[in-house]
Amino acid sequence: MTDSPSSLAESPVAAATAAPGPQSATGADSASSRIENAGLDVIAESERKGRPRDLFMPWFAANISVLGLSWGAWVLGFGLSFAQAVVAGVVGVVVSFLLCGFIAVLGKRGSAPTLALSRAAFGYHGNRLSAAISWILTVGWETVLCVSASLASATVLQALGWHNDLGAQIVGFLLTVGLAASAGILGFDTIMRVQTWITWATGILTMVYLLLVSPQIDFSALAALPAGSAAAFIGALVMVATGFGLGWVNAAADYSRYLPRSASTGGVIAWTTIGSSLPVVVLVVAGIMLVGSDPELGTAIDADPIGALTTILPTWFLVPFAVVAILGLAGGIIMDLYSSGLSLLATGVPVKRHQATAIDATIMTVGTIAVIFGAEDFLGPFQGFLTTLGVVIAAWAGVMLAEVRLRRRDYDEAALFTPDGVYGSVNLEAIALVVLGSGVGWGLVVNSAASWLSWQGYLLGPLGGRDGAWAGANLGVLVALLIGLLGHLLLGRRRVQAQEQAGEQA
Repeated sequence: MTDSPSSLAESPVAAATAAPGPQSATGADSASSRIENAGLDVIAESERKGRPRDLFMPWFAANISVLGLSWGAWVLGFGLSFAQAVVAGVVGVVVSFLLCGFIAVLGKRGSAPTLALSRAAFGYHGNRLSAAISWILTVGWETVLCVSASLASATVLQALGWHNDLGAQIVGFLLTVGLAASAGILGFDTIMRVQTWITWATGILTMVYLLLVSPQIDFSALAALPAGSAAAFIGALVMVATGFGLGWVNAAADYSRYLPRSASTGGVIAWTTIGSSLPVVVLVVAGIMLVGSDPELGTAIDADPIGALTTILPTWFLVPFAVVAILGLAGGIIMDLYSSGLSLLATGVPVKRHQATAIDATIMTVGTIAVIFGAEDFLGPFQGFLTTLGVVIAAWAGVMLAEVRLRRRDYDEAALFTPDGVYGSVNLEAIALVVLGSGVGWGLVVNSAASWLSWQGYLLGPLGGRDGAWAGANLGVLVALLIGLLGHLLLGRRRVQAQEQAGEQA
């Protein structure tokens, strides 16, 4: 990039107000404070700056985690050939992050966080449901990433001769939480800078890792992998989409909101998609090649998704690998913590943004401890969480994608902060679509690895039941997305038109 990736970060950050609203300016509490206090506020016109390409660094850093290599094992777990696995992985990643690019456009139009802009679709009070869904999803992902970092650190330290497993996990946990929580609490300005550092450090070290393990790739073994069924292919593709782009759609506008409204719409979509997809595509394909060459590596990944990757490394690279693992995962946690704090504010909790982020960091800490010491393996809880919430967020994303298509004008900023404005208090249509999409979606997915979710799959009877060929195809995620998208395009058109006409008259 010829332009500075931190040009957005050079702008002052938004200031706090007791009741966030469209009149908010930007700034910090004092000259000595670096804490961003803007919560759901609309960023003042005079403070919007930067270019769409500035979105590349934060999105790249959030997705460069070597956890992407482990997804190769999970994709091949569907019984696919090498070619099928690569196509499912690449298409699932790129298309799902393209959805984030579309929703990021709303941030440029409205200059407010995703969960403030969604009030236009769900109503001021009705949007609390959206905020709760988003909050649970982001806190869940924070915990998943933090668990991964703790397990990976323990494995690396043990390989170096440290035999205190608990102590090793604590060290990795503290390093990850310390970096991620501090950046998330400080806010946008700090995040843009830290994510730039993480991008360069992890990008370079990850390439070194891939060069070191490349001799492990056995192309004859990859060519010999048998092809899977259409249901298995779709299942792998949807799983990847759910784990990547659909895990970020609720935060997609949180960073584009600082761009001027004159910024290129196509640029916002492209740089969000490229920045997030590029590292993931490389890592997932590399993971497919490594696991396809060594099935035992795939089995080890199920128990310790990142730590297992150290078994094919020379000892001298274990410390750099630990740095890659912790920094890469911290990059994702940083953005999740920032967005989860905004989601918590949108539920109506009366705290400041940095306090909301601190609350979420505490919950992440407790959740990580519970998973590490209470779960028999990593994969079961992870798959259960991913699929169950993936269905809900897919239905919500469908509604928001329809918003991108339906809205022709910028948002009425004042109306976003009152139940008496043109967006109203509750939009039952949008809420009903999310509820319907979730209900139908859960009926078309199964979670065999998580017994507490055995009630799902109740609509799979015509497709062979919970044990049939289509049971693992994750069709419920696709169906939920379509219900939200098509339903809102059909039922929400007149409402959106009326809102925009009212805004014009005002």
